[in-house]
Amino acid sequence: MTPMLRAAEDSSISLRTAPPTWLVVALACAGQFLVLLDISVVNVALPSMRAGLGLSAPGLQWVVNAYAIAFAGFMLLGGRAGDLYGRKRMFLVGLALFTLASLGGGLAQDGWQLVVARAAQGLGAAVLAPSTLTILTSAVPEGPARARAIATWSAVGAGGGAAGGLVGGLLVEGLSWRWVLLINVPVGAVVLTGAARWLVESRAGARRRLDLPGALLVTAGLATLAYGIVQTEAEGWTAAATLVPLVSGLVLIGLFLLVESRTKAPLMPLKLLRLRSVSSANAALFLSGCAMFCMWFFMTLYLQNVLGYTPLAAGLALVPSSLAVVLGSKAAPRLMPVIGARNVAVLGTLVATAGFGWQSTMTADGTYPTAVLVPGILMMAGAGLAGTPLASLATSGAAAGDAGLVSGLINTSRTMGGSLGLAVMSTIAAARTAGSGSAEALTAGYALVFRTGGVILLAGTVVMLVWLPRKITAS
Repeated sequence: MTPMLRAAEDSSISLRTAPPTWLVVALACAGQFLVLLDISVVNVALPSMRAGLGLSAPGLQWVVNAYAIAFAGFMLLGGRAGDLYGRKRMFLVGLALFTLASLGGGLAQDGWQLVVARAAQGLGAAVLAPSTLTILTSAVPEGPARARAIATWSAVGAGGGAAGGLVGGLLVEGLSWRWVLLINVPVGAVVLTGAARWLVESRAGARRRLDLPGALLVTAGLATLAYGIVQTEAEGWTAAATLVPLVSGLVLIGLFLLVESRTKAPLMPLKLLRLRSVSSANAALFLSGCAMFCMWFFMTLYLQNVLGYTPLAAGLALVPSSLAVVLGSKAAPRLMPVIGARNVAVLGTLVATAGFGWQSTMTADGTYPTAVLVPGILMMAGAGLAGTPLASLATSGAAAGDAGLVSGLINTSRTMGGSLGLAVMSTIAAARTAGSGSAEALTAGYALVFRTGGVILLAGTVVMLVWLPRKITAS
């Protein structure tokens, strides 16, 4: 049995009667849904936010970036904190901070208040997200049941990102932009109450001291690197405002690895990266995130800026794609025992690649069935198929004491891949359109983005075939 995925008796847990497994899975998935929903839900509300608070263009960009930078920067720290101080405790702390920050953002009266609230949301999400997967894997026995639970977690997470446009459109058109954030408050309160009542505490055996130098270096490094990535869209890749934080972030991460190789109780034991299942699956997740994260963003732009859809109509148009990612995620655990986890990940990525290739043929006068519906379903069904085996492989073979850290690493890989991918793709689209706002020029830019995404996914497929283990490993 894989040590990380052993039952709760291998860790220090409370003596309370364990709650029903389905309830634990539901609570963990609810937390993951909120985290990923808020990455995308504000996109359709940005024009209303700008009008309501008088935000400048850079200020508007930071409404999105503040969340992404804090989320990526604190993820590994949040994962290790769960291992050392209790997964339930960190789940509650992260969700409470996320909920309170949502309230603050919804009530913001000035632009800087909204940006600060979004950064606090990202910090809460970074503490919460790693615990969602660790709590789930601790509650479900290894085998087909765990594969189905991880599939549900993957589907709900992907659905959260996919549902952002629809939820945001409904709230902005029906109420106001403030409800894009305020909706998290009642939902967060319900999940908090259920988690406090039903979740059982667990941690990685004896409590150890947190590796403070490592924590400071990796958090500063990831946050600085994320800041440099988001600067590329406004400043370009060669500007000092971009290069300085990118180089600084890489230096800080290098120092982090040096410290980790010498400390007795490292934040991230480097032996984890020597595990083939962990390193290969995270590399695949990074490449997948580079392409997949951009899909919703550019599909929404195409629908609104080229085809003339309203925000709500654009959200409704992507509902079939949202359903496809759920169906793909639920199909994956049925296929994994038959053809193997690696082959399911490869199959899903190839299906998504076909969707990206189809989408790259988009035209300025495209019709919904052929220009949006079918390619969107292929892209997201493939993403769902690939996500579950990659998450399962990434968490296999690691020790129980590193469960939260590995979960944080998964989310960090996807988030950093998505941030880098969006920055690169935005630059590619802008270069192709050459400043023109015509429907034809915009379509050409978006089409090039999807062609590039398809190439990245093909590269990811090669990585999977060469590097991923054939099946989930135990150690």
